[in-house]
Amino acid sequence: MSLVTRISTRLTGRLNVQTPILSAAMAIGGINDIAASVTEAGGFGFLGTAFDDVKALKNTMRTLRTRLRTPPEAPLPIGVGFIGWVLDQNEGAAERIIAVLEERPVAIWLSFGDNLEKYIRLVQDYDSKREHKTLIFTIINSVDEALRAANEWNVDALVVQGIEAGGHGGTYAPPLFDLTPAVIDALPNGPLIVAAGGIATGAQIAALLAMGADGVALGTRFLFTPECQMPEAKKQMLIDADLHSTTRGMAFDEVMKFFGWPKDCDGRAIRNKIVSDVEEGLTLEERTQRFQESAQKGEKDRLVVWAGVGVGLTNEIKPVADVLRELHRDAVRTLKRCASLFA
Repeated sequence: MSLVTRISTRLTGRLNVQTPILSAAMAIGGINDIAASVTEAGGFGFLGTAFDDVKALKNTMRTLRTRLRTPPEAPLPIGVGFIGWVLDQNEGAAERIIAVLEERPVAIWLSFGDNLEKYIRLVQDYDSKREHKTLIFTIINSVDEALRAANEWNVDALVVQGIEAGGHGGTYAPPLFDLTPAVIDALPNGPLIVAAGGIATGAQIAALLAMGADGVALGTRFLFTPECQMPEAKKQMLIDADLHSTTRGMAFDEVMKFFGWPKDCDGRAIRNKIVSDVEEGLTLEERTQRFQESAQKGEKDRLVVWAGVGVGLTNEIKPVADVLRELHRDAVRTLKRCASLFA
């Protein structure tokens, strides 16, 4: 699909896309469809691998290659995300990554691990033996992390994630509009800068591009789509949410028994009785029992819905292609309006 007006940045050049809008790597139902749809619409989509085994990963990559009509010998215009702590708990971690690399995706997204460097080196070593070079993206939540990823790990792109982000991130992350310029100032000739966290509008995208970001990654915004296979009850929670509906903490992971996240990492989701149970002083055992009983009864007041602060800026479901076109159009319009200030 061709966009009427292209936005050209270092990122669009490296990815060979028409707009610097990416869909974030998320472990949700329908993520493969979301990622492919974003790529088809002129952006670049990342899928999340979660706990998929080698066979499932291979099948996914080959299915996407067919859908995107990408010749067998060409790089696959999709990115693939891996969670570091999940890889650490899997004896076949290297095999999973190599299975993906064999399918030649354009990019890999690595995040949330105590030793991401070993996986970054694995990708770099694998690519050193062939012509195809996989672009390596990694999430950072501070300037120090950005400097390490750039200067020690030699990654290609920094996903600069602010505290507003949905899902998981560093508890210490500054707001996105403070962290982004700080990283850009620290690395003026460094890796690609991809801003992430709470972004839901074209105006925000334009502001971040004007600030010096090479692109943006959106997660929550693409949940408001039919391609997202989230249960309708959860989608309704997204639609009903406002700018004050989300909260951060470990309460959601605790009742789901996801305990592998690195120190000082927690998650942002829509506030509900899972949080109220903590505030009431219930033990983890009691909270987990309530969560499980609520799920068994089909109740909606303890559903886990990961979402960023920007969830409050959207209230309708639209196809991914329409969302991407709208975001791109509004970003272009805002950038042109800013340029007119000098007339």
